[in-house]
Amino acid sequence: MARILIVEDEPHLLRVMSMWLARNGHEVLESSDGIEALEVLDRERVDLIVSDVNMPHLDGIELMRTVREERALEIPCVLLSARCDHAQLQDAIKTFNVQLYPKPFSPSRLVAQISNLLDTPVA
Repeated sequence: MARILIVEDEPHLLRVMSMWLARNGHEVLESSDGIEALEVLDRERVDLIVSDVNMPHLDGIELMRTVREERALEIPCVLLSARCDHAQLQDAIKTFNVQLYPKPFSPSRLVAQISNLLDTPVA
């Protein structure tokens, strides 16, 4: 299956997403903020990034900007957001070619969306 980097500052959500993705056969790498995620990307190959938008130190939008513009990586990405300004958020990320997914979310639906992005079956 895929190697997925989850970037989430809420420990409970990080645990839940990791569990669901691992249960579906994916290898999961974890990070609690964007800076740590960039360090992981320096040393590991990943097939997909799932990142929260609102995080300390380096938020999900800046992480995507760095991944796309500075590092020129075309890794599929899903951004999770509890923000209510989705239209404004969509505008901020439109050039990054990422999927926006609302919080709160259903773990099984998120896994299904990730599987669709990766063209892999859900276990």
